[in-house]
Amino acid sequence: MTQFIDLGHVIKNGMVTYTGLPGPIISDHMTRDDSESHYSGGTTFQIGKIEMVANTGTYIDAPFHRYEKGIDLSGLKMASVANLDGIVFRVDHEKRSIHRDLFEGNDIKGKAVLINTGWDRHWRTDAYFENHPFLSRNAAEYLKSAGARLVGIDSLNIDDTADGSRPAHSILLQANIPIVEHMCHLDQLPDQGFKFFAVPAPVKGMGSFPVRAFAIVD
Repeated sequence: MTQFIDLGHVIKNGMVTYTGLPGPIISDHMTRDDSESHYSGGTTFQIGKIEMVANTGTYIDAPFHRYEKGIDLSGLKMASVANLDGIVFRVDHEKRSIHRDLFEGNDIKGKAVLINTGWDRHWRTDAYFENHPFLSRNAAEYLKSAGARLVGIDSLNIDDTADGSRPAHSILLQANIPIVEHMCHLDQLPDQGFKFFAVPAPVKGMGSFPVRAFAIVD
């Protein structure tokens, strides 16, 4: 039996994804009442409007997010964000810095590497923004050299936000490995044997955008 598992947070009006960035403003461009004068009796439509920063909810980072000449959202190949073989690595909840030893000895070439830290349990609480788990520099280097196709994490940031050099972003995005942050429900996935999808809108000149991240498990 095929099972679809949603791995992304719902975007809601005013919610804060990252401290210092504004929450989305979701409203109507045209209400159903306003639309009545445009259509036949009883036929109505709603046209929504949203104002938000790109880093909202569960989102993907393309190389352009970090590098001026990197691939933007419109340049991402579908093969790098859709129908990927997935593999999940699970981290002790008390462990902050994630090192290469977590991944060593596993075949990750061409796969979506998803890191289940359990941090999504703090989503939309103050605790979510403090002392989150992150990838160390040597872990990012290993994932790059081992051929990961995409890397995702259910945490505030794949980097330690106290490190202004952002080594994980820098290493992975330079190698054209997209990053998905603020994931959730990774505990519902098997360790392997599923397909992963995280497809953004192909927006020219942007490096980050929300995705409907999900997995298909047979």
